[in-house]
Amino acid sequence: MDKHKESLFETIGGEEVLDKWVEAFYRHVKAHPVIAHLFPDDLSETVRKQKQFLTQFLGGPPLYSTEHGHPMLRRRHLRFPIGNKEASAWLSCMRSAMAEAGLSPENQSIIFDRLSRTAYHMVNQPFDRTIRGVDARDTL
Repeated sequence: MDKHKESLFETIGGEEVLDKWVEAFYRHVKAHPVIAHLFPDDLSETVRKQKQFLTQFLGGPPLYSTEHGHPMLRRRHLRFPIGNKEASAWLSCMRSAMAEAGLSPENQSIIFDRLSRTAYHMVNQPFDRTIRGVDARDTL
């Protein structure tokens, strides 16, 4: 029996594919009207940290924790106003970037599910009760 089970990081193609994915992600972020303003003009350090985090998140080497300690994602993102709209926009950019980087549909689905839980955990703004111009209270 094989004692080594391949990590999701290895399954997607390792560092080479992850680099393409993260680079594509930040191209989408910079163009997204809902979240672009949340990111710095110079994304080089943000890109580097995202690559470290996703490597670790997908079961690769613990690059992020080794350099920065425990991710503490929610705490590190509290200074940014993140609502459901921002979380959805971030996920949209991730979904597009994964496809652009060539991740298989199966791996995209697995990763998107995990990232969705993470993205909505970052929400720190009150629920927007207005959906497409209709107050959610009006539908009850």
